[in-house]
Amino acid sequence: MKVNTQSVNFNADQKLINFIQQRMDKLDMYYDKVIKSDVFLKVENTSNKENKIFEAKVSVPGDSLVVKKQCKTFEEGADMAVASLQRQLKKRKEKLRAHL
Repeated sequence: MKVNTQSVNFNADQKLINFIQQRMDKLDMYYDKVIKSDVFLKVENTSNKENKIFEAKVSVPGDSLVVKKQCKTFEEGADMAVASLQRQLKKRKEKLRAHL
């Protein structure tokens, strides 16, 4: 799957980008018609420890799924977002099966 990763107001290192690509590739196991995904990494200027925002937009035929997670690290955010997207993709696949 093509993952377009954009980091806002900072430069993401290659290790983080590879980690995100690995996690997003797991979504193909749950729904094989994923077209592409856009990932946005943002850092909020707050004193709060959970200042990292991981936002993912996954495009599937006829729709797009958006997940936004705020965590201490981008890796934690990626894991939480992918888990949420897995549930959404499973639900979508079951709905499509029900209509057939």
